[in-house]
Amino acid sequence: MQISIISVGKLKEKYLKQGIDEYKKRLGSYCTLNLIEVPDEKAPEKLSEAEMEDIKNKEGERILQKINQDTYVITLEIKGKQLTSEQLAQEMDQLAIHGKSKVAFVIGGSLGLSQGVIKRSNFALSFSKMTLPHQLMRLVLLEQVYRAFRINRNEPYHK
Repeated sequence: MQISIISVGKLKEKYLKQGIDEYKKRLGSYCTLNLIEVPDEKAPEKLSEAEMEDIKNKEGERILQKINQDTYVITLEIKGKQLTSEQLAQEMDQLAIHGKSKVAFVIGGSLGLSQGVIKRSNFALSFSKMTLPHQLMRLVLLEQVYRAFRINRNEPYHK
């Protein structure tokens, strides 16, 4: 399976990079992993609704350029469906069974995702109703993808 994580913004924090590198290494025997960063738009603290939409649209265009036609897209959204680790593993297993070998997880910027990206999404996934830093979500997502592969192969992993 080919897994892409498409995210907005450059990862700066060393501790997050170290964690991501660890999961990239672990996932190497399970899938082909592509981590794709698209530039974020600079935004002042106070923005109008129109300015926020404009920023999300610009970031969304960059995201959509990175998604192939035959890719199954899972967007991370607060309003998405919450799954257990086992349910995520089952979803990924079903994708593989149905020939969906290219899967892209999309993490928006600090303002979220554009309507264009949301429309392109095949599945909206939520990790929590809480707002979490989009930079941290990369690491959390990679850990859950790794866990899903371990679950699907009946390999031990701490609970």
